[in-house]
Amino acid sequence: MDSVARLVSTAAMVLVGTSWAIWALVWLVTGVHTVFMGPQTRTRGRFVSAALAGAVVVAVAARVIPHRRWHALVVSQPWLRITGMVVLVASLLFTLWARRVLGLMWSSAPQVKAGHELRTDGPYAITRHPIYTGMLGMFLGTSLAEGLGPYAVLFPAGILVFLIKIRSEERLMASAFPEQYPRYRRQVPQLVPGLRWNRSTTDR
Repeated sequence: MDSVARLVSTAAMVLVGTSWAIWALVWLVTGVHTVFMGPQTRTRGRFVSAALAGAVVVAVAARVIPHRRWHALVVSQPWLRITGMVVLVASLLFTLWARRVLGLMWSSAPQVKAGHELRTDGPYAITRHPIYTGMLGMFLGTSLAEGLGPYAVLFPAGILVFLIKIRSEERLMASAFPEQYPRYRRQVPQLVPGLRWNRSTTDR
């Protein structure tokens, strides 16, 4: 049983590293392509750096919570790690699909570009922010694949950061598409397919 657990643990570590390397490479290449080939920015929303905010949340949690407490959160069962690997790969594919569909309309900060088109097809017919949905799935999958421990903070930190950024993005989209976006917002959930608990806050 120990040999199986070690094998699964090693496979999880390799898969986590590979998945995030693929994500980073795709984001780097497509980000550079968008900078040089994408349309000019027409309206810019308040910038919220997801990476910076997430790093701050994780750093504070790691500093505040004693090291021995993290060990209490470690779960070594192979089934949990395997579940995490499945969630991670599925979420990575969903995120890459959303990035491809968004194309040159993508930006790291909330923006409306010249000739901006509101995407409502493909993954954007499933959730309004499928890239964030996919990344949250990657955070969750990584946490499970690594057996939780300090990785347990990734998912809640991601939720906090993305909800902050989403508020800025949705204000900008509602302003740019005053007729189309409110209707789209009523029809498609914000982050979780089929879940509309956040509707009352975003429809204001």
